[in-house]
Formats: sequence, structure tokens, C-alpha cells
Amino acid sequence: MISSLNYFTTLVQEANNVPLFEAALVIAQDAHPAMDLGAPQLAMDRFSNTLKQRIHADASQIKKLQLLNHFFFQELGFAGNVNNYYDPDNSYLHCVINTRRGIPISLAIVYMELAHQIGLPVSGISFPGHFLIKLTVSSGDIVIDPLNGASLSHEQLEERLEPYLRTSPSQGREKKISLHAYLQNAHPHEILARLLRNLKIIFTQAQQWERLLKLQQRLLILLPNDPIELRDRGSAYAHLDCPQAALDDIENYLTQRPHAQDAIALRAQAHELRKACKRLN
Repeated sequence: MISSLNYFTTLVQEANNVPLFEAALVIAQDAHPAMDLGAPQLAMDRFSNTLKQRIHADASQIKKLQLLNHFFFQELGFAGNVNNYYDPDNSYLHCVINTRRGIPISLAIVYMELAHQIGLPVSGISFPGHFLIKLTVSSGDIVIDPLNGASLSHEQLEERLEPYLRTSPSQGREKKISLHAYLQNAHPHEILARLLRNLKIIFTQAQQWERLLKLQQRLLILLPNDPIELRDRGSAYAHLDCPQAALDDIENYLTQRPHAQDAIALRAQAHELRKACKRLN
């Protein structure tokens, strides 16, 4: 039987043809190895079949969007898990579908899958601080908050972006340029990496190193040789008493970033890891 990690690799290896929903779904197998991958996919098929029966053949994209929003948020009741926002299950799609609760990015992935099944080309936006989705129509982009389906105006988006912008004499022009840049379609690899990094924060803070290591393996499938992800995988290996694997990753990081702010500390750690490797030999 193919492993979850190998299956994930297969799903994401063709950058121009990534089945985002399925790839995101497989991530949950790290925490829920006995999960039935078919059950959430069948649930999505049931949702889309119900919705398709309500859509007239000549329905406009705007009408489809209105029907989707009402069905997704009002009838199915999908919403943010405000009572337990940092629960890892908020990032696992089968849990999100079962409980109808999640975080912006997981809700967005489920929403986009349902949208695509009814012929709506909804895209993800890796907006700072809060993942968004959008539908491009003839009159422009409709940007949507996946927590509640609200359409966001340019003024609201600029307000959300404000904390991430540098102040400068030309702030108005900078804001306009920056807003446009932050509303570009996110590639599936980018979406999956952001989903994994949300979990990474949780597991790092909880010092759950085995779970963190599994995440790092997936991140490096998406981002091969990314120096930060190599460093962080090395850290997970070190906490799990795997000195040679930790040393390999940390030395790779230092080769790529010899003048990084953490380079001195990591060289000291690498020295200790070499000693640990010699003891094992």
C-alpha cells in the first residue's frame, strides 16, 4: 500500500495539475491514519449534486455564487471555529466537513472544491493574516471572506492590508500597488504550504516534534531545499534524537545561509550533533 507521504508526493508533483482538495485531505492522515479518504469526497459530491439541482442551465456566475453562498454558509452552516480556533482539526478537511467548522484556509479549500464542481472558477488568495477567495467576472474580481461569504470592498481590503504595509511619503501609491499584488491567485503549492505552516505553529508551540517532523517532510516535498524548512526539519530531528539527520539539514541550511542571524547558534548546535553522531558510531 502506498504511504500517505508518497501519495501526497504523487498528487503535488505536477505543478500545473494539482488536485488541491485531495492533496489537502491527505495531510490529515498524519494525525488520523485510519481516516476514510472516500467519505469526505462522497460528502462533497452529495453537496454539489444538491446544489446543481437548484441551478438553471442559463444561470449567471453571480447567480451561482449567490446560491453557493447561501447553501454553504446558511444551509450547511460552515463557519469559523471561534471557540477553539487553534485546534489542529480545524486544518483537517474531513473534520471541517464533519463539524462544519474550520479556519479561513480550510473553509476556503472546501468552498473552492464545491465551487469548481458547479462550474465556478473560484481561486484562493494568500492574503496576509487571513486567507481569502475570489471569483473573476466580467465586471472585475469579487473577493470573498471564507469565514462568512461576505464580499469585501477595496476599502475593506486596504484596511486589512494596512498593518502589513510600510509607511512612506508615497503611502497611497504603495497601498494601491501592494493591494493588487496581494490579490493574485495563489498556486495550490502555496495554499498547501500555508495550510501546513498553520499546523507547524501549533505543533512547534506544543513541542509535538513527531507531528512537526511529518509536516516538515510534506513542506519539503512542496518546497525542496527551502533553507528555512530544512532548518526546521533539522530542529525536529534534533528533538527526536536523530543527530545525523538533524546535522545534515542544519549544515545544508548553513551552506545556503552562512550569514543568517541564527548561524552562530546553529554552528554550535552542529558541533554538538557531530559529537552525538560519533557516540552513536
